[in-house]
Amino acid sequence: MQTMYVRTIYATGDPAKLDGVLDALRTEAPGLLSQSPGYHRFGLFADRELGKLLMGSWWESESARAESDGRLRERRKQLLSPFADTVTADDWEAVSYTPAPQVKPGMWLRTGQVDFDPSDAASYRQMFDERGRPQLEAVDGAVSATLFLNAAAGRAHVGALFRDRDALAASRGPQSAIRGAFLTKTHATLRSMEEFELITAHRPQA
Repeated sequence: MQTMYVRTIYATGDPAKLDGVLDALRTEAPGLLSQSPGYHRFGLFADRELGKLLMGSWWESESARAESDGRLRERRKQLLSPFADTVTADDWEAVSYTPAPQVKPGMWLRTGQVDFDPSDAASYRQMFDERGRPQLEAVDGAVSATLFLNAAAGRAHVGALFRDRDALAASRGPQSAIRGAFLTKTHATLRSMEEFELITAHRPQA
C-alpha cells in the first residue's frame, strides 16, 4: 500500500460562527488544493455543537505536502479567521487505509488520538494493517478505516468513517471492543476520541 502524506488542520471556535467558514472552505479549498502538484484528496469535517473543525489533505510525497503548505498557509489562515480561536496543524503518514471508499456528505467520522513507544511503530502499523483495519471495516455501517502515523513522535490518529449518524451511534459498542483489545495488544494509550460530520470530500479527476 502506497504511503500518503497528510496534513490535518484542527480548529476550535464559537459554534455560531462555524457554518460560514464551512461554506467558504467547501467552496474554495478544493480549487486551491487542486492547483498544487501532488494533491490527492481532501476532507472537511465538523462538530457543529461544540464548535470544532477538522480537515485533511492527502499528498503523493512529503515534498508536495510541504510545498503546498507554504503556498496555501496564508489563504488558509484568512479562511479560518472568522471562526477559529485555536488552530493546530499536524503532519502524518497515511500507512493503512481503505483503498477507494465511496464517501459523501452526511457520513460521520470517529477519530482517536493514540500514543505509543516510537520503537513500536512498525509493529503497531503491522497490527493495524492485519487486524485493526479489517475489524473496523467489518463493523456494520463502516465505510472506511485509516491509520495516520507520526512514527518518530510515537503518535497515531485513527479514523473510522460510517455511512450516517445512526450507523456511527450503533458502532460505538463494537468499535470500543475492537479498540480495547487492540490497545492492550499494542501497549498503546488512547488520549482522546471525537466524532465529526463529513461536510465535503474531494478527489480530483484522474
